[in-house]
Amino acid sequence: MKEGNSILISFIFKMRLLFVFMGAIAVASHNCLCTPTFNVIDYGATGDGQIDDSQAFVKAWEDVCDTSYGNPTLLIPEEKIFLLQPVSFRGPCKSAIINIELKGSIVAPSIMEGWKWATNKRHTWILFSHIRGLVMHGGGQIDGQGAPWWNCYSNTNHCEDRPTALRFHDCENLMLRGLTSINSPKNHISLNKCNGAIVSELHIIAPHDSPNTDGIDISKSFNILINNSKMETGDDCIAINHGSSFISIVGVYCGPGHGISVGSLGKNGARETVEDIYVRNCTFNGTTNGARIKTWTGGEGYARKITFEDIILVHTKNPLIIDQQYNPYDSAHAVRVSHVNYHNVRGTSSSKHAVKLHCDKIIGCTNIVLKRINITSATGEETYASCNNAKGVCSSCIPHVPCLSRE
Repeated sequence: MKEGNSILISFIFKMRLLFVFMGAIAVASHNCLCTPTFNVIDYGATGDGQIDDSQAFVKAWEDVCDTSYGNPTLLIPEEKIFLLQPVSFRGPCKSAIINIELKGSIVAPSIMEGWKWATNKRHTWILFSHIRGLVMHGGGQIDGQGAPWWNCYSNTNHCEDRPTALRFHDCENLMLRGLTSINSPKNHISLNKCNGAIVSELHIIAPHDSPNTDGIDISKSFNILINNSKMETGDDCIAINHGSSFISIVGVYCGPGHGISVGSLGKNGARETVEDIYVRNCTFNGTTNGARIKTWTGGEGYARKITFEDIILVHTKNPLIIDQQYNPYDSAHAVRVSHVNYHNVRGTSSSKHAVKLHCDKIIGCTNIVLKRINITSATGEETYASCNNAKGVCSSCIPHVPCLSRE
């Protein structure tokens, strides 16, 4: 535990430094007297929700990105609704800080046939890539109008081209704050190959039965802080995928949805890794899962140094779950799961089966620690835990986990 504590302290220290740095950026960008502002209305945007405003946004972005003094701002004004087709905002930009002040609303086309793809790369509606020091804020709303895509997924050919609403690719020192994202066709926000980000005060909304509408998907990213946000989705509120490390999630309310998940990892025999994940002070209300780790049989790599702490459960179906056999079949390989801590988890489960540690019979899960667990049934029945091939300790646990040692 001493090694785990030192890693956690180092992690928190790094995130605090990042937070201070990004906070300084935000204050500087807000207070600077030399902040040139580029209003999309001045570039021909109508903001009536009917006419395509994509080109006006692109032209305004080109001037913002090309400005080398001050902290240039792309202004999307309030009381306007801007219809955008799939669009890309690319860097690198000349200024060290780029502001996007989203005060109004951005909407996607309302029918699938209305989407106009400029390239063969379909999978993203709004893309920001290769940008350093991007600060996106303003209290506005992004509406992906996803219902037609969800119906297609349910009824016909799974619609593999369903787009992510908002994707950040290869961005550094990103700040995303105070926005609302509703009804994405697929996952709402994707962070891919990003280093250094603070995501806070978001409200993400989609119906509980909307397929794959994850709140935030993270992959190949480092030094990410997500805090003080509310996520109501049809899938994972937050999913942490391959190549990600030093991810901190604090003060997130999740429900409905599928909880906060590490993985899935190792699909189709892939070698995939996740480590140094810290989830604290989060609430799961009416979710399918709570704190979950899921890996595929036959995969390789690892999920390790993961902590879930100070977790509140309200009618959660699978509060604590490690599934090392997400798609079970006979194989000599599995993603290694180790050094996982669940500390101070309390509340109610909508099922009696409150804890599931289902690990691979060959690899197994190691160094699993449960402390101060108190999960009761929402119906008043006695809860129980099941586990296979897991090694570790359980201290002050209700229910007791039979394959773990008592500390």
